[in-house]
Amino acid sequence: MTAPKKASSIDPKLDLVLERTVDIRPGLVWDAWTKPEHIVHYFTPKPWETPECRVDLRPGGEFYFLMRSPEGEEFPNTCCYLEIEPGRKLVWTNVLGAGYRPASLSAEDLAMTATILIEPQGKGTKYTAIAQHRSEADVTRHEEMGFHDGWSTVVDQLVAYMKSL
Repeated sequence: MTAPKKASSIDPKLDLVLERTVDIRPGLVWDAWTKPEHIVHYFTPKPWETPECRVDLRPGGEFYFLMRSPEGEEFPNTCCYLEIEPGRKLVWTNVLGAGYRPASLSAEDLAMTATILIEPQGKGTKYTAIAQHRSEADVTRHEEMGFHDGWSTVVDQLVAYMKSL
């Protein structure tokens, strides 16, 4: 099996990267990211929750998830899958909706394209999450929102959840 292709190029001024090695098989990481019945269990850092999720796993397909704060405030997210390499790579963006239709983003929304790379490493998986942004200001904003802590917590929750099955 060959390794997944890397993101086209990482720009440290515009992109945030989280790279980890986790002790579950690549297939479990893939299932966690592609099956709504799994995503709802780990996707947002606790005490936040993800009560709803839809996955239409194909380029142009919808990736929808609803995030709910501990206070009950809801944040719906409609994204579009751009690239799928089964078992290896997922790319989606929130600037497009299903069918590549332009999304309606508010000034408060953080426009981004996300990539998840999954590579076998020993008995585990090298897991890479990349968040691409349109500006340095958006990168700073995402860092201040807690990108590294939040996305790292999500990986920990993903692993713990998948091990519990």
